[in-house]
Amino acid sequence: MYSISGYGQMIADERRMWAYSTALRRAVSADSIVLDIGAGTGILSLLACQYGARKVYAVEPTSAIALAKEAACANGFADRMDCMQALSTEIRLPERADVIISDLRGVLPLLQQHLPSIIDARCRLLAPGGNLIPKRDVLWAAVVEAPQQYDRLMKPWTQERFGLNMQAACQIVTNVWTKARVTPHQLLTKPQCWATIDFLTTESADVSATAHFEVVRPGLAHGFIVWFDSVLDDEIGFSNSPWEPEMIYGSAFFPWSSPVDLGFQDTVSIDLRADLVGSDYVWSWETCVHNRQDSRRSKAHFRQSTFLGAALSPVQLRKRSSRYEPTLSDDGEIDLQVLQLMDGTRSNEEIARVVAERFPSRFQSRRDVLTRITDLADKYSR
Repeated sequence: MYSISGYGQMIADERRMWAYSTALRRAVSADSIVLDIGAGTGILSLLACQYGARKVYAVEPTSAIALAKEAACANGFADRMDCMQALSTEIRLPERADVIISDLRGVLPLLQQHLPSIIDARCRLLAPGGNLIPKRDVLWAAVVEAPQQYDRLMKPWTQERFGLNMQAACQIVTNVWTKARVTPHQLLTKPQCWATIDFLTTESADVSATAHFEVVRPGLAHGFIVWFDSVLDDEIGFSNSPWEPEMIYGSAFFPWSSPVDLGFQDTVSIDLRADLVGSDYVWSWETCVHNRQDSRRSKAHFRQSTFLGAALSPVQLRKRSSRYEPTLSDDGEIDLQVLQLMDGTRSNEEIARVVAERFPSRFQSRRDVLTRITDLADKYSR
């Protein structure tokens, strides 16, 4: 979830905004119906109105949509721009959209429910022959020499401080990818295309492929970097590659379990997977490094996953077991009572009074219980 200042940084990214505004201007006509998924504070919806769209539906699940609505009024678009606080998968439109525009990415396009949302919107909400912006994202990878990025992860745990050993954390921090920026001089291999996400045809939220690399510059490799080139429309797009000026998106640095000294005769293969599990992705990367003169001899072999990058206690692991038989905690009992009382016949204040009477020892004040209820109402009520 972006902050308002975060949305401001996205608007301030000139290359991003030029590409989106140019593609949108090309796609919109006077009869166009436009759907903006993940509209945020509404900049793309406002541009669609400015370019003459007959109707624009701005859909955003957070309260940032309130600013989009104010902006629509301030710019004279209130009659053509409908602002909806919802997930796109939950909405129904009175008419199908001629253009669906979105920027649901994070550092990489594979973020939370991005692909399921696009697939759903393409099937349910896009008119036959309609436009999707963007059309596709091409993901690239390269092995890098990144001592600063690697040390930032490892040094707090490998350097003993106060005579204490904290190296147990090393396995966790090397199983989490981080946002990073590298220069072309840090690349030890030529970039290889890992995957292409065609938003017009993709049917799965999961992506997996193996990329093979040849070392073009010897050095100490610390992992690999992944970035994307976005195609919004023919000849319109942008890239956050190391050769391009830095953008809001950044790149993703996947560390290895330990650095590897690479020579000209070495080859690297990386099997990289992104599997959507629940509300977010589990990333897995298996790396094999070989000497070309003796392909049978492995210089390094790592198996890593963000699943191993979470510090789970024995209690948490036990609760995640398929055989675990859960019972509600005290907090669970309170939330269950609150949700059962949300039947459309009671106000938040009335529910607060009932809950305070049933659980008198759990709340210090009426304000505390009312805050608990309004949080649940914000999350679960219609």
